Formats: sequence, C-alpha cells, structure tokens
Amino acid sequence: MEMTGGIGPDAVIDSVGLEAHGFFVDNVIDQIKASTFLGTDRPHAIRQAILACRKGGRVSMPGVYGGFVDKFPLGAFMEKGLTLKTGQTHVQHYMPALLNAIMEDKIDTEFLISHRMALEDAPKGYKMFHDEQNEVTKIVLKPDFAAAA
Repeated sequence: MEMTGGIGPDAVIDSVGLEAHGFFVDNVIDQIKASTFLGTDRPHAIRQAILACRKGGRVSMPGVYGGFVDKFPLGAFMEKGLTLKTGQTHVQHYMPALLNAIMEDKIDTEFLISHRMALEDAPKGYKMFHDEQNEVTKIVLKPDFAAAA
C-alpha cells in the first residue's frame, strides 16, 4: 500500500493457496479449525490479496484450495469491483517449452536456487524450506550430489 500511495496494486496474485503459514490472527484461527476438522483451508493469502488490491483491480488465484474457506471478504471483493481469475496453472502444457528454454540458456533460473543437496537429504531440505523461509527459496536435490561433492 505504501508503494502505491495507499491505492493498492492493479493486480494481485495468490500463488500460495491452502498452504498459507504465518502468525496472523486469522491464519492461526484457520490452522486451529483445520486441525480440529472444523475447516479445510487456510485462506489468509486470498484474503490479503483481496484487501490489498485497488478498486477495479484483478486478483489471480493459481494457488490451490481444496475445500471450503471461512471469513471470505465477499463484501470487500464486491465493493471494490474486483475481477477474480482462478484455476491451476497448466504445468503439463508449459513445461516442455520452459524446460527447452532453460536447457538452451534462454532463461536463467540460477537466481532462484538457494541450496543444492543430495537426494538422501530431502527430509532435511524440506525442514529447512519450512523453518527458514527467509533464507531458503529453492532446493535442488540430486541423486549423485554427495558423490560429486
């Protein structure tokens, strides 16, 4: 909001979905509901996307949700006149072209990778990804990494 002078961005993307984490009051309540089977999803990210977007803006939601959400800000969504686009990304459609572009050095993805680990260290990598979210962006697991290192 500060970057847009209080207006909000033209478009907001919720690519998190039901996996939202964080110590926000609504998210903690959602986590409790999910753990006690009173709810299924943690819609903190989509709530924030709707509240942040400017009037007349667009909200895109490729993040995956699996069931029902509670406390959806439908009033704010309607009053702002937002457009919502949903649906999972068509990974199978785009994957071959993206992989070819990476293999041909047309796209550099190195900046995304924060760690490289042996495949055997995958459990440690998942724990790092969960516990150190500010330091870990993407971990590449390689079966032969331990032998090469």
